[in-house]
Amino acid sequence: AVTMPTTMLGMLGVLLCVLAVRADVMPQADFDLQKVGGTWYLVGFATNADWFVSRKADMKMGTVTLTPQSNGDLEMDYSSLKSDGRCKRMNHLAKKTDTPGRFAYRSWGSDDDMRVVDVKYDEYALFHAIKTKDGSSHFINKLYSRTQDPSQAVLDKFTKFSLEQGILRKNIAILPKSGQCERDRGVHSCFCSFDH
Repeated sequence: AVTMPTTMLGMLGVLLCVLAVRADVMPQADFDLQKVGGTWYLVGFATNADWFVSRKADMKMGTVTLTPQSNGDLEMDYSSLKSDGRCKRMNHLAKKTDTPGRFAYRSWGSDDDMRVVDVKYDEYALFHAIKTKDGSSHFINKLYSRTQDPSQAVLDKFTKFSLEQGILRKNIAILPKSGQCERDRGVHSCFCSFDH
């Protein structure tokens, strides 16, 4: 029979392992802010957050435009094509930190610690964010690609990294292509996805 103290000790061990993995994720050593700028397709999304299970099926490939700022911050413009055909747009200004490739911002009421962990500027970028709200944390990995069809090697790299972070395989999504958002109020057309 499993006792309550044994169960609690096991859960504490799992939590400590997850926290240790998160703390080890560092940005790419030679990160170049200017080279990461431009438009990227959001092709992969993985998280250990509970909300993902109910929303995964509705997620589609999208774009984000990353705009390096002169002070070292990074502006991120997202668009989302909702199931009813309307576009949802979001903008975040990620503030630079003392570590190149690591940024901080707030979204959905959470404090986000974002790292660009692997990037080949003309091909793909792998982002890892730790989101903390009301004392609890979860993390999100995103795979961005300069094209809608990244190589299998890049998709495998994203999956492997996500699994190494403790994300269950069922919570790793390679997003299907989506329809195109129409222009409105001067915002460029985009392929869209839901970003939480």
